[in-house]
Amino acid sequence: MQFNTRYSLLDSKLFHQQMPAPLIGAKAGHFNAALADELGWSEADKADWVQICSGQKTFAEFPPLAMVYAGHQFGQWAGQLGDGRGLLLAQIIDQHGKTIDLHLKGAGKTPYSRMGDGRAVLRSVIREYLAGHALNALGVPSSNVVGFTTSTQPIQREKIEHGAMMLRSSDCHIRLGHFEWINQYAPKLLPEFTQKCIEWHYPECLEHEQPILAFATKVIQNTAIMIAKWQLVGFAHGVMNTDNLNITGSTLDFGPYGFMERFRPNWINNHSDHSGRYTYQQQPSVAHWNLWVWLNNLIPLAKAEEKDIFKEQLAQCLEHFEPTFLEHYQHGLSQKMGLPHFHKDSFDCAMLFLRILQSEQLDYTQSFLRLQNKQYTELKDDCLDPRQFDDFLTQYENIRMHQDTEQLDLDMKTANPVYILRNYMAQKAIELAENDDFSEVERLFNLLKQPFSKQSDLEKAEDLAPLASDQPEVMVSCSS
Repeated sequence: MQFNTRYSLLDSKLFHQQMPAPLIGAKAGHFNAALADELGWSEADKADWVQICSGQKTFAEFPPLAMVYAGHQFGQWAGQLGDGRGLLLAQIIDQHGKTIDLHLKGAGKTPYSRMGDGRAVLRSVIREYLAGHALNALGVPSSNVVGFTTSTQPIQREKIEHGAMMLRSSDCHIRLGHFEWINQYAPKLLPEFTQKCIEWHYPECLEHEQPILAFATKVIQNTAIMIAKWQLVGFAHGVMNTDNLNITGSTLDFGPYGFMERFRPNWINNHSDHSGRYTYQQQPSVAHWNLWVWLNNLIPLAKAEEKDIFKEQLAQCLEHFEPTFLEHYQHGLSQKMGLPHFHKDSFDCAMLFLRILQSEQLDYTQSFLRLQNKQYTELKDDCLDPRQFDDFLTQYENIRMHQDTEQLDLDMKTANPVYILRNYMAQKAIELAENDDFSEVERLFNLLKQPFSKQSDLEKAEDLAPLASDQPEVMVSCSS
């Protein structure tokens, strides 16, 4: 591996250097060899993947460290947070010349653990492993996992579970909450820290007359694009605190996430989210709110006499969120529908289709596939009110008339996945893995690698089956 030590060269107030605490009886779970190749791992590194992914082997070139940050959790100021069970194990340069973080999760207590034990359990590690893999294959910016290990060490959660570790890769672990911590506890570090964020992640902004405003705009736009892509594949993050969003707009910190099954935009997939703050339908507005909180932490970068003007300029940066989100969401939704994005009625038609899915409680992913495959009769037969489907189909076919439908149909195939990671699929893999059987993890890993292609040799009937009408959606715990 080729190392880049840049984060460890920042002011030492921003982190705590320590070694991981390996788990007792660590053993192999699953390894993402293709990702290891992309990250430039040598054959020796790959041979040692269990030791690396279980905290037994570190690198002299990079001292492992726990980052400190703060955040707003469920809309409330939570104070100092930080890597309470994870360590930035290394920063390396991948095959494309890009610096990538390697973050070891479940590595033991740090000064930021608060009341936690610093560990992760097999259940949550498998869920994050599969989700990052699935989102990357779906074209959604996301962290990924090189590999995970299980162990014989018992960990207490709601019950005794297997301790586990995983090695996560991401283009960035700098969160919106980093800026909140600096402003609250070390304000003198803000100018240099912001400058480094720009140099590392948005160097093109240095060419602008006002680099900080250009940086803010890029963070806002990239976050809006990420949220649009979440909405299009039906992904609900479940816990969008300011410490769980990074500055590059790539998905980070999977907890009680869920891929939409029945189209219920107000579905609460996190059983700790009593108010429904982090439901699928709330994700754009919550992201906007988080960015507004973050922008307030940039205000001290202005000179005293220019703060009022700078506040207005930051507010203008935030105005980029809505049009960026709508542009990518509307274009992506038109593609999923097989409609021309430039047609004035395409978005209204798509919204009508979604209203049918919502009122009839139809499966989100399967309904788009049926539309793609022109299974209009099957869709209509699933509707209690078939008249509204007839109205939709009339409008839909009128818009597609005189269009290049061959190209539109091809576009649909690149926008509508055959497979998503349904919660009960992940649960089945977890139950087998807890008995040292990782065959289902392997099957799902391979299935989700190519989600847009039919894989009859790998799929099971339940991978495609919508939830039974009397079966509730899974609500996932935050504990991990």
